[in-house]
Amino acid sequence: MQPAAPNLDDPSLYLNRDLSWLEFNRRVLEEAQDPSVPMLERLKFLAIFSSNLDEFFMVRVGGIQQKVQAGIPTGSGADQLSPALQLDRVRLTVKELVAAEYRCLQTEVLPALQDRGIVIRTAAELTEDERNHTRELFRREIFPILTPLATDPAHPFPHLLNKSLNVAVSLKRPGDADPLYAVVQVPGVMQQRFVPLPAPRPDAAPAPPAADEQKKPAPAAAEASGVVGAAPVRATPPAPAAPPAPPRAPAQYGFVPLEDVIRTHLADLFPGMELGRAAAFRVTRDSEYELDDEVDDLLEEIEAHVRARRRGLPVRLEIEAGAPADIEQFLTEGLRLNPADVYQIPGPLDLGGLFQICGVPGYPELRDPPFVPLPVTSLAQVTAPWPVIRARDILMYHPYESFAPVVDFIEAAAADERVLAIKQTLYRTSSDSPIVRALQRAADRGKQVTAVIELKARMDEERNIIWAKELEKAGVHVVFGFVGLKTHCKVALVVRRDEDNTIRRYVHLATGNYNPQTARVYTDIGLFTGNSEFADDVSALFNYLTGYAELPQWRKLLVAPSRLQTVMIEKIEREAANHRAGKPARLLVKVNGILEPAVVKALYRASEAGVRIDICCRGICSLRPGVPGVSDTIRVTSVVDRFLEHTRIFYFENAGTPEVYVGSADWMDRNLSRRVEVVFPIEQPDLKQRVIDILKVALADNVKARELMPDGTYRRVKPAEGAAPLRSQQRFMEMASEAGTRAAVPAAAEEPVIVKPRAGKRAHRDKGRRP
Repeated sequence: MQPAAPNLDDPSLYLNRDLSWLEFNRRVLEEAQDPSVPMLERLKFLAIFSSNLDEFFMVRVGGIQQKVQAGIPTGSGADQLSPALQLDRVRLTVKELVAAEYRCLQTEVLPALQDRGIVIRTAAELTEDERNHTRELFRREIFPILTPLATDPAHPFPHLLNKSLNVAVSLKRPGDADPLYAVVQVPGVMQQRFVPLPAPRPDAAPAPPAADEQKKPAPAAAEASGVVGAAPVRATPPAPAAPPAPPRAPAQYGFVPLEDVIRTHLADLFPGMELGRAAAFRVTRDSEYELDDEVDDLLEEIEAHVRARRRGLPVRLEIEAGAPADIEQFLTEGLRLNPADVYQIPGPLDLGGLFQICGVPGYPELRDPPFVPLPVTSLAQVTAPWPVIRARDILMYHPYESFAPVVDFIEAAAADERVLAIKQTLYRTSSDSPIVRALQRAADRGKQVTAVIELKARMDEERNIIWAKELEKAGVHVVFGFVGLKTHCKVALVVRRDEDNTIRRYVHLATGNYNPQTARVYTDIGLFTGNSEFADDVSALFNYLTGYAELPQWRKLLVAPSRLQTVMIEKIEREAANHRAGKPARLLVKVNGILEPAVVKALYRASEAGVRIDICCRGICSLRPGVPGVSDTIRVTSVVDRFLEHTRIFYFENAGTPEVYVGSADWMDRNLSRRVEVVFPIEQPDLKQRVIDILKVALADNVKARELMPDGTYRRVKPAEGAAPLRSQQRFMEMASEAGTRAAVPAAAEEPVIVKPRAGKRAHRDKGRRP
């Protein structure tokens, strides 16, 4: 008797989206905890972890809280986890992770940096020279900006900006028994989370605490902070004053938190008042928004939502551990937060500001070894890219290969008198984008220039609005896509009348954004092609994005939301059918997220049929691998390393005639149904083999990879007995170096370099409308 087929709708077969994301951020934190990572890089990963967590609360937690308040009993994901239980688990996991973050910072990273002369001091640790410096700085540059905000019947609780850092203080009027409370917002316009200190004199020593500091008890220890566990634990009685700091080596770079400087000089802000205790705190607000399908002006609507984001509902209060109970109560009540949404922090708040310290000059031994991207050989020595792209497709793997040819492609099109039109999508780009400037120059020269700018690119809306207005002023046709869909595809099209008087189209397609800055730290694949079938599809895509064109019959591209999901599922099911028929069947995948239930079910069915499936998924993954009878043949790994893994690659064995696709889309519900995405085939044989090699190396990582377990946890992959360590990103840098060496040989200069993966060396250390 055949066993009953498993119910693939069973919620237990799926991992929760938000808990899976927290596991991804745990992997980021593990890089900060890794002793083999250089110390300033570990500090960078702490800053990334903190910044990631901010966005998580801004985008995800507010929505969960609203569902709990509305009494919604069942979750919306395939896992069906109730919002109330999900919120409880999020809170517990975040508190656990934050406790680990600060242990790493305070017991490992900061002491090691202090030994090398990079120091973050508290106000009590400042020398006399440093104290005089901060006092003068406060009077000259900080005091004029500050606005103390009182709270009383005439002054309601102030509105505090999203992610703003503040100092709350209790105070009294002379002779009054009742305490008053005030808030001082730490000025974001200073653009420095930490105040640089002057280089110390050789004879400098810590000064005795100032009078107002002598009255202030030190923060409670981390163990009494309530960061670990479900319920906060108050330190009683208050911790004693900290002992004198031990002798230390002179600092080359010293810093003090900006809020400490302000707290030290609160008396200047409240003359005539009796100051009580003070505590630093930080507010995170819900920043997600939805657009009405009947929007009249998308630009105006997005601008309004961006302004409203600063005033969204509070979702998190971070406050110094050991803060007075009355101040915590004052803030919790004023923000109308649940006490469970208060996070006591055992150290300086807003560790995203550590990026400032990561940028101190020098210290090469505390950083990853420098890496210079390989020039793209076929384009490096030419004056114009057009004949090279006509001759053959060109594939680039960033950041191992330079992003410069992409910028050069658009700049050459802007300058070339034979170029008639340029069309390009822009999702995220840099603050001073050379690509946008080139589009402006092209419009100035009378070319037809069209830019499809996605105003809804989360957290980049303001920058994209600015670019949209500047491009419109230059005469560029700016299109904002669709109200209900984000235009997430990465496509550029150049139309040129070539020297033979023939009009030809040149195409660039990619997995990543047109952003020269992130191209140095994100791994992405780009393709130049003059293939007319690709060009026909890309022309149809732009007509679809900018006009009223019906969806075409695509010849090469897989486009969401029209058919990408359907085709992907068909190809997965074809592998299952091939395996049942005894034909070669295999799936290799590299993505950033897997969430769409229809795709996960297709993978489960393929695994039931016996298809071997290997997936490298950097972030969210709702699929549970290794479940008996459901996903026995599925293995999922995640690589977090120096560069941010961002490529999307799909390999289908296809009965011995492999198909390889790359593109902008993950296997997430948003990518497949709520975004305009493009996935495209790699057909040129040498380039197809190169992408397969890239995929195989990524899946073979046994140094920086973690493997997903059936319970949703991850364990670090280790080399098998007798196997050599293989750190994929290190291997890709070696491959780029080897390719550069081979490209220097004149006889091989015109041939594409195909580098086969080999066993890794021992790793060493060196990131409008709905259609």
